[in-house]
Amino acid sequence: PEIMDRKLWEVSGHWSKFGENNFKTYYEKRDFLIKPMNCPGGMLVYKTSPKTYKDFPLRVGEMGTVHRVELSGTLGGLFRVIQFTQDDAHIFCTEDQLESEVTRIIELINKTFNTFGLEFDHVELSTRPEKRVGSEEIWDLAEKTLEKILKKSKTKYTINEGDGAFYGPKIDFHLKDSLNRTWQCSTIQLDMALPERFDLDYQDKNNSQQRPIMLHRVIYGSLERFIGIVTEHVNGKFPLWLSPNQIKVLTLNDEVKDYAQEIYQKLFDAGFQVELNDKSESMGKKARDAQIQRFNYLLTVGEKEQQENKIAVKAKDSKEIKTMTLEEFTKKLKNEISSKTL
Repeated sequence: PEIMDRKLWEVSGHWSKFGENNFKTYYEKRDFLIKPMNCPGGMLVYKTSPKTYKDFPLRVGEMGTVHRVELSGTLGGLFRVIQFTQDDAHIFCTEDQLESEVTRIIELINKTFNTFGLEFDHVELSTRPEKRVGSEEIWDLAEKTLEKILKKSKTKYTINEGDGAFYGPKIDFHLKDSLNRTWQCSTIQLDMALPERFDLDYQDKNNSQQRPIMLHRVIYGSLERFIGIVTEHVNGKFPLWLSPNQIKVLTLNDEVKDYAQEIYQKLFDAGFQVELNDKSESMGKKARDAQIQRFNYLLTVGEKEQQENKIAVKAKDSKEIKTMTLEEFTKKLKNEISSKTL
């Protein structure tokens, strides 16, 4: 649900800690919040059935929409918005499984950002904030555990005093964009407080009830912010596998419209993002428009190409035009996409 009862947020601590930053509503004499975090909902999912040690590690993911009150002057494009989507996951595990689970997440984060050709500017270990829940003993254990894992994985990091989540310390991964601004994207948060506040438990090997450890993790963070970072990083020139504008088919004259339509339809049916421009305009104007739209490939068809049953292909940022069959071109595209070529 996007709107949840005040009682839930009082248990989680969001109502008292961040009440002024949340959108509130009132219905049937009850206070509600428009969901600012996905975590409490994850607690309710956990509690829908009894758990044992055999269920662990329990990894639950969601693409969750969240909402935050932001002053209009602080909003900016896709980078800072009021409503955004997080690729949230909550991992419930035992203390023995904690190190391997955090290590797996770090490996997934590195693999994901390498795919996009992005490098982290810096990594931070954020420690207990002034507003927090949980005992000092729990915070000591949580901070030492994350620091040990960072050292063991040979990850370079700095300590960011007092910037942890109110329920636990976290590891934050920061990207630098094309304007040299840094943005926190991925985060791993160790939480021993919310499982206690929501009275989560599981049955161990000895049939005793134990409290699980919980990890919050996002890879992209805010999907909107990540899309903004990637768009600026590549200056709108997305690699083929990521591009919304992959192929533009251009006609040299009206006599080849049917052939151009056939080429377009075959590429469309093969699943490519393709458009056709068969207007009676100059070739120069058609090509300029397609380049402004950042198409990865321009396909030109004229009478010669029609007679030879071929296409003329020009890649973005290239001056070379290659003639080939549609089958050869399709094979090239599939290889480029499957290899995630940047």
